[in-house]
Amino acid sequence: MQVKTEINSFDDLLRAARSHRERQRLLFVFAGTELPDEATPEQRERFAQGEGGVLVPLMCVDKLPEELESFDALVRESQQFEQPGQPWRLVFTAALSGTAAQAPSDDDADKVLRRMVEAVKTGAFSAYLPFNRDGQPVRLG
Repeated sequence: MQVKTEINSFDDLLRAARSHRERQRLLFVFAGTELPDEATPEQRERFAQGEGGVLVPLMCVDKLPEELESFDALVRESQQFEQPGQPWRLVFTAALSGTAAQAPSDDDADKVLRRMVEAVKTGAFSAYLPFNRDGQPVRLG
């Protein structure tokens, strides 16, 4: 029987992954926003004020829960790979389960990460839990 855990912050997710019976691998797709080519003047104005735009995947990574101290540590690491002028705004997360003795392999994680990146590109990301840069869950849509 699986017990549902309420996720109210990234740290809740991290605690849940660490306490899960099966070994977990956490998957992350960092997304920024861009203005679409066909944007209206109103959309351009909102985007200039930091609102709107379309989500675009910028980078992705997988981590074992024990490799990640906290959300702040994930943010610090991600900042090393951000492009100037293109910060990430949301990080989409998923957990991949292995067995009690073994976490999912790097190859398993890579396959799911590729699907996650495509899902963000197409806007089909309802299966993933997004967090903002403060580590708070975000409801999209």
